Amino acid sequence: MTPPAPPTAPPVDDRAATVARDAALVQRVRAGDDGAFDELVRLYMRQAFQVAFRVVGHREDAEDLLQEAFLAAHQYLDSFDASRPFGPWLMRIIANRGANLRRSRTRRQTEEEVDGVSTAPSALDESERAEMREILTRALATLPERQRLIVTLFDVDGMTSTEIGEMLELAPGTVRWHLHEARRALRAVLTRFVGDEE
Repeated sequence: MTPPAPPTAPPVDDRAATVARDAALVQRVRAGDDGAFDELVRLYMRQAFQVAFRVVGHREDAEDLLQEAFLAAHQYLDSFDASRPFGPWLMRIIANRGANLRRSRTRRQTEEEVDGVSTAPSALDESERAEMREILTRALATLPERQRLIVTLFDVDGMTSTEIGEMLELAPGTVRWHLHEARRALRAVLTRFVGDEE
C-alpha cells in the first residue's frame, strides 16, 4: 500500500510577500537607512532598465532616465503608499519622465533640422537597418505613445495587463482595450508598409 502523499503547502501570495518586503525597505529608508534604498535599486534595476529602454529607445538615454527616476523615487518616497508594491510606482515614474524626455528630444531634433544641423545616427540606429526591424519600428511609431508602450511591455517584455495597469494607473480591461487597438492598427500599418516595400 502506497503511503498518502504529504499535503501540499498553500500557495504563497507572491504579491503580498513583495508588498511586505518593499514596505519594510521603504520604512527603513524613511528612518534614514540608505542601504535599504540600495536594496530597492538592486531588486528593481533590471525591470526598470527594460522599461526605460522601451520608453526612450536608446541605451544611453535609458541609463540617464534610470538615474533620474531612482533619484526622483528617493526624493518623493514619503508620498509612496507602502500598502502597494514599489515596482509599479517606480515604473510609473520612469514612464512619465521618459515620455517627457522623448518629447524634449523630438523638439530638439526638430529645431536642429530647422537650423540645418545634421544629427549623426547612433550605433543603435545603425543596428536597426535590417529591413523587418525598420518596418516594425516605423509601424510602432504610428501608434499613440501610450499604446506603443503598452504593446511593447506586453508583447516584448512579457508583462501582464494587470502589471501594466498598475504601472500606468489603468484598469486591466483598459490596458487590454489599448492592446487590442494597438495590434489592430499595427496590422493595418504593417500591411501597408510591406506592400510599399514590395
